[in-house]
Amino acid sequence: MIKVIKSFLMLGQSNMAGRGFINEVPPIYNERIYMLRNGRWQMMTEPINYDRPVSGISLAGSFAEAWSCKNKDDIIGLIPCAEGGSSLDEWAVDKELFRHAVNEAKFAKESSELVGILWHQGENDSNNGNYKVYYKKLLVIIEALRKELNAPDIPIIIGGLGDFLGKEGFGKSCTEYTLINKELKKFAFEQDNCYFVSAEGLTSNPDGIHIDAISQRKFGLRYFEAFSNKDHILKPLANENELVDLICSRAHTKSEKIYMQSMDFALGKISYDEFISQVTKINND
Repeated sequence: MIKVIKSFLMLGQSNMAGRGFINEVPPIYNERIYMLRNGRWQMMTEPINYDRPVSGISLAGSFAEAWSCKNKDDIIGLIPCAEGGSSLDEWAVDKELFRHAVNEAKFAKESSELVGILWHQGENDSNNGNYKVYYKKLLVIIEALRKELNAPDIPIIIGGLGDFLGKEGFGKSCTEYTLINKELKKFAFEQDNCYFVSAEGLTSNPDGIHIDAISQRKFGLRYFEAFSNKDHILKPLANENELVDLICSRAHTKSEKIYMQSMDFALGKISYDEFISQVTKINND
C-alpha cells in the first residue's frame, strides 16, 4: 500500500527559511520526512529551504520530527518557498513569490495531500508604519492562497516576531515589531483556521534579527502544538527543553544510518573505505 504524503507549505522570509547555525544543534534525519527539491520528494536534510548559501536551521525540521513522532505510520513532506528579506508586498498575489509558492504547492498536490501552511514574515515590514496596512494585505494573500489551492479550510500557522528585535545588529531597524505582532495575533484570532504561535523567549544569532538554531527547534515544536491542537500557542511550552532533547535522541533506522554515512562520504568527511566499512557494519547489526 502506497502511503500518501501529508504536505506543508512553508512561506515567509528568512526566519521561515532558517538562519540557525547548523553546527549548534544535532541534525534531524528521518526517512519519513521528505522535502520537495528539484521536482522530487527527497529525504529531508537541513537546510531545507535553500534560498541563500547562508540558509541553516529552520523551524520546519523540529515541526516535522514532532509530527512524525505523533503520526508513526505516515509520511510528511515539506514544500520550502520562503524567501529571505521579502516584504509582504513581495508576497502580493501578482508577484513572483506568491506565484512560485502556488505552483510548487499545486505540483506537490499531485503526489501529496496538502494539510497545512506555515507562515512567518514581518521583520521587513516592522518600520515606516507598515503595520497599519499589514492585516489587510495579509488577508488578501491568505484568501487567494486558499482559493488557488482549492483549500478553503486549510490551517494556517502564523508565528510571531522575536522579542530580540529592535535592539542590536540588523534587528535595530525592526522598530515596530511589537505592532506587527499585534496585527499577526489579531489576524490569527479573527480568521478561521488560523493559529498564532508566540516567539516569547526565543533568542537570536549575533546579528540580532535571525532566530538561532536552538530557538528554531523550540519554535517548530510550538508550531506543531498549534497545528496538532488547532489552538493558539501564547507562551513557551512547559517542557520545551525536554521535547527538544527527545526529538534529537530518537534511534535511527538502518536506512537513516546509511544515508548519514553517504552524506559524510559525499562531503569528504570520511574516506571511501571508511564509508564501506560503516555501511557493512550497519547492515550486519
